[in-house]
Formats: sequence, C-alpha cells, structure tokens
Amino acid sequence: MSLESSQTPESAPFGIRTDLASFHEGVKHIKAEIGKIMVGQESMINLLLAALMSDGHVLLEGVPGVAKTLAAKLLAKTLDVPFSRIQFTPDLMPSDVLGTSVFSPNTNAFEFHSGPIFSHVVLIDEINRAPAKTQAALFEAMEERQVSIDGNTHRLSPPFFVIATQNPIEQEGTYRLPEAQLDRFLFKVQVDYPELEEEVKILADAHLRKNFKDLSQVKAILNASEISRLQSLIQSVHIDEKLMRYIVEVVQLTRSHKELYLGASPRASLNLMVSAKAIAAMSGRDFVTPDDISEVVAPVLNHRIILTPEREMEGVSTEQVLKRLVNAVEVPR
Repeated sequence: MSLESSQTPESAPFGIRTDLASFHEGVKHIKAEIGKIMVGQESMINLLLAALMSDGHVLLEGVPGVAKTLAAKLLAKTLDVPFSRIQFTPDLMPSDVLGTSVFSPNTNAFEFHSGPIFSHVVLIDEINRAPAKTQAALFEAMEERQVSIDGNTHRLSPPFFVIATQNPIEQEGTYRLPEAQLDRFLFKVQVDYPELEEEVKILADAHLRKNFKDLSQVKAILNASEISRLQSLIQSVHIDEKLMRYIVEVVQLTRSHKELYLGASPRASLNLMVSAKAIAAMSGRDFVTPDDISEVVAPVLNHRIILTPEREMEGVSTEQVLKRLVNAVEVPR
C-alpha cells in the first residue's frame, strides 16, 4: 500500500501545512486488519501505533490473557518487516538476545552471529523474568539502535520497535526493571480486562472462526521505507509554544509534587511532545491539541515517577496522582 503525503499552503499563521490525511488512512487500515482477529483494547492499539510512529518502544503491563502478546503479533503482521519474539527466562544470557562471535575454521577468524534483537519488530515476552545482566543488554540497542560486542559495533536497521510485556501480579521468579531500563520505553501501557460486551464478542468470534489463532488473514499494510517516511512526517506536525510550556509545567510539577518521591526527567517532556504529535497525525491533523497531550500523559509518565512510601502504603496508584497533577496545571486556550 502506497501512502503519499503532500503539502498545501493555508491561511493559518503556521505557513506551509502538511496534509496528513494519508497518514490517518494508513493507521485506519492497520486498525482494520488487527480488528479482523482482535476485539476491543482500542486504547492499547492506539498507543502501540503512536509509539511505532514516534520511533519509540512500549512496555505492556497486564495480567495473563488480556491479549498483550496477541496485539504485538497482530501489529507485526500488518508490517512487512522482519519480526522476532524472545521469551525471557531466568537462565537467558545476553548472548541469547544480542548474538555472539563464533570461531570459523574456514576463515580462521571469529564471525559474528546476530541474535533475535536484530529485527525490525521485537516482542520480548515477560521481560521481568530475565536477570539484570540480560535486561541491561537491551540498553544500548533500545536507545542507540546498535549493539557492541567484542569491540565491534553492529547497527540495527530502522525501523526498530521493541514491544515488551510483563505481569504486574506474579512476583516469584521475576526481577524488577531498573529505572534506567524503564526510561527506555516511550510508553508503559496498563492493559485492563475487556468490557462485558467485548468479552462476549471474543467468545462469539472464537466460536465462529474455530481456529481463532490463525493470523493468516491479516495483511501487511506498510513496509520498512513507508514506516520510516511516516515517522519523519511526525516532525512536521505543528505544536504551539503555549502547549510546549504546558508540557514542561506538567513534567516539572512531578518533581515537586508532595505525593511523588521521584519526578520525570526532560526526556519525559520530549516524549510527551513527540507522542502528542503522533496522536495528532493519526487523527489526520497537522497540529497538536491539549487533548492529544492528555491522551499520552499517563503512558509517558506512569513509569517515570515514584510515589512516596506513604502513598504506596495507602494503595494510591500513579494514574490517580497524575490525574490530580494534570488538573492542577491550567490548560492553555
């Protein structure tokens, strides 16, 4: 599918504006393909697409059986790019993820054999089941899009998109992700149970399809070059200076809020801006609105802040604090 963009002059004070109707159409086609198999979880799908278009990574957190892995596999099916899945376990070594150098008798030298991280879309199932050493192996790959082994640097081909999952309930045999690792994720998405009617439709669809795990009917919509082009279009989305200030005020308030022990860094401000641009582009708009920012505040910030011990003991969630925090900042008009 070819998705072309065009630029047309407008009377608005922003000068040349970008026509993002084709961007919106591409997103709509991807959602339609995913919808052939998956019921509900629209917010998760929207955020997965926004992260992909923002050139970021996503951490999906939810109990088993709420379609975290299925959503990742379906999204990968709509993209005509290589896909790999890594099941993290306590005995997984960094070389199992990154690759290793193997001696070749034919060349009398060591040759690098790439690991599953060398793909365009990488699904990491149960990321918190691997020890810190293996988790740390992802740092360079996720941030710098490269892997350094035995003094040699190997570049990862764009686009590079990591989707990781974890179960928030089970603690046995798990390792907490360090703050530096969490900060590599653009979004942390809380995946909830489906609504009653959605769950009824899940059962009905599974009954009618018989083999409901057959994903062959899902078609690829975008290839690697089209994804990269759409990612570059995000940069042309306009954001007013007042909205930039609004983003910074929200992030700075996390650093002084009485209910928070740790606030968000400037990286969070940048991530809020770029992901709000992606949300706007997905709607076919070339400008950011306050609603676009509101939609991404929780997934961008909830893994970058730490509640005070008192609030944790009271059972307060980060989402509740973020709602109070955002309400305390005046929305620009």
